[in-house]
Amino acid sequence: EGLQRCLLGHLDHSPSRDRVAGRMKPRTPLHTYREELLMATVRTAESHWEGSLMDGQGVVELVSSGLGHFEVTWATRAEQPNGHTSPEELIAAAHSSCFNMALSNVLAQGGNPPTSLDTRADVTFQPGEGITGIKLTVTGVVPGITAEQFEAAAEDARKNCPVSKAITGTTITLEATHAS
Repeated sequence: EGLQRCLLGHLDHSPSRDRVAGRMKPRTPLHTYREELLMATVRTAESHWEGSLMDGQGVVELVSSGLGHFEVTWATRAEQPNGHTSPEELIAAAHSSCFNMALSNVLAQGGNPPTSLDTRADVTFQPGEGITGIKLTVTGVVPGITAEQFEAAAEDARKNCPVSKAITGTTITLEATHAS
């Protein structure tokens, strides 16, 4: 419970009853919980590039997880992937997984943890302009809530998931479907 409250930043700072003496005592300060339970995490990826933008090629490595190396080129970024990844695909992966975590938390906090959530993130890249938008499409099986409640929870998660906050300069649209 303490970790969950720390993650959400909602700690109760009201006094509590000392079980032995019956006296009121202050709760542990927020910073103490965060220092004890949560330390900042750093995830690392590295990229190497050789050549010009149009003719060159590179590789991105997922260093923290060690899950692999992925080739990148301008052509596979701006045209067809042909077995390579792109910064936009990596952003889509980060955003869809972060959104699912945020939404599952919002729903659980409301007393209705999801049975399942499936989210797709479509990141649009326009050469010459950059990333022009992200569309999140989520379908969730959540017993005990209405479609309207699911949409409200999804909107909360869209606005507040850490990846959404990190990319605030981009328009992020949402399509939420409550499945039974």
